[in-house]
This record gives sequence, C-alpha cells and structure tokens, in this order.
Amino acid sequence: MINVLIINHLSFTINNFKVRFLIIIPAHNEENNLPFTLDSLQRQHFGDFRVVIVNDGSTDKTAEVIKKYSDDDVRFTTINLQKSLHQPGSKVVNAFKKGLETQNLDNFEIICKFDSDVIFPENYLERIEEAFRNNADYGLVGGLLYIEKNGSWVYEGNSNKDHVRGPVKAYRRESFIRMNGIRETLGWDNIDAILLQNLGWKEIVLDELHVKLIKVKGADYTIKPADYYGRYFYFLGLKRLLAYIAAFKEALKSRSVFFFFKIIRSYEHCRNQKLELKISENEQKAINRQRWETLKKKWLKI
Repeated sequence: MINVLIINHLSFTINNFKVRFLIIIPAHNEENNLPFTLDSLQRQHFGDFRVVIVNDGSTDKTAEVIKKYSDDDVRFTTINLQKSLHQPGSKVVNAFKKGLETQNLDNFEIICKFDSDVIFPENYLERIEEAFRNNADYGLVGGLLYIEKNGSWVYEGNSNKDHVRGPVKAYRRESFIRMNGIRETLGWDNIDAILLQNLGWKEIVLDELHVKLIKVKGADYTIKPADYYGRYFYFLGLKRLLAYIAAFKEALKSRSVFFFFKIIRSYEHCRNQKLELKISENEQKAINRQRWETLKKKWLKI
C-alpha cells in the first residue's frame, strides 16, 4: 500500500500529466456506508483517479470518515456544504455540481458521478477506462447494480440492463461537456442518456461489472409514489399524451386505476404551476421524440 501511495503521490505532483478519472461522490450521513465505497476505490487495479467527496451537511461522523482517507491518500479530497433539502434528483446533482466546480475539467478525461453507498469490483475503473479508450463513440459507461437479498447479491432490476444507473455513472469528458452536464432535476439520470444519444453518443452497460448497492435507492424519500411519477414525467419534459401513456403503464404494474389518476393529477399540477424545466425546448423535443421511438418499437412493434 505504501508503494502505491508513493506512486500516486508522484503522479499528482506532476501537473503536466492529465489524470484519467475525476470521481465526484455526494454524501449525506453516510458514516456507515461510505468506508465501503472508498475502500473499494482504493483497491482498484487502475489507480489513476482523483476523488472529491462532497459532504452535504452531514450530522453524523461522515466528515471524520472522509478525513481518514484524505489524510492517508492524496487522491482523496473533500468539500463541505450546508445541508440541502432532500428532493429526489436535485439534491444529489446539486452536491455533485458543487464538487465539480472545485476542479478544472481540462485535467481529466472521464467524469464520474458515484454514490456513497456502493461497492465496486476491483476491475471497475480498469474496464471503464478500457471501454472508453477502445470505443470513440462511447459517451456514458457503467456496470449493473446488485442488492443483497436472502444472503445473496441479486440484480436490482429497477431499470433495463441497457441503462447506466445514477450511482455508477462514468462520462467521457467530451460527451459530458457537449450535453452541458447533468441537470439538477428529478429524472436527471434518464435525461442525460437521452441527450447523449441525441448527440450521437452511445450509452453502454458492461454487464459483467457487478456493483453492490448497500442501501436501496429511494428508501428515504418522503414523496409519495404517485406524486413522484407525476413530477418525474413532468420534469422529464414529456408532453401530455406521452405522460398519460407512461402513467397508464405504471398503473398497470400496480393494477390500480386510482394510481393512474393520482399520477395524472400530480403531472397536471406541475403543468398548472408552470414549474421550471432544466432542459431547453430543443432538448425537450429530443426527449419526446426518443420516447415515441421507444414506444413504437417496444409496444406498437413498428
């Protein structure tokens, strides 16, 4: 470990060399989970990275955990924020952006947004770096999330296996800049993939990379499911017909017609309030166009 740290220290003191990975990790009250994430990063076969842990107003010992790593390993650093409101999507992206603002993106080639409660396999960064290096059209790459169930680690299953989930995002710097970064809004981790695709970049899941998710996402959200979906469809920029179709699909899963109307009520409330979207008009058109294409291929078989 000492030799590794000496080598990494030297790599950071030579400013003329570009660091391959910039990893931003938002963390709020993660004293129990964060050590697993940071340990797994220290064990990576590919060590050319810098980690910025954004301590988002933690009231537990998260700051002490971070200090332990930043004191012992020059690749790890931190910034401290005042606690922000816990809103799905916007809170974590706000913290991510604050971390990003402390760095010069020109010094890095791959920008990562990782969560503070995941455990990466030792070859994770190595395989991500290899994928980007060998495929010039890859814009977003990541592995699959697994959760512990009855003593075994099983696929999380909250999204299709072609989508890189929020806790394990790795962007080519050029693609990240071209799409103007990720958006501080509910649905950001779907918006990014659609915008990248519209710009000609590919979203790639390396399904052999199994990332262990310690805490189930959304477990601490106070927003009700129907309200969540209504707001999600609105902030995703879906036009009314597409939003209603999406609400119908969710209602089918729940086998509840009332669930459909609750989603619609939430969506229409957002429309009536004219809540600000974090996407441009052209980006909204691209998102709706992509959703229509997916709908036709998957459901209408066109």
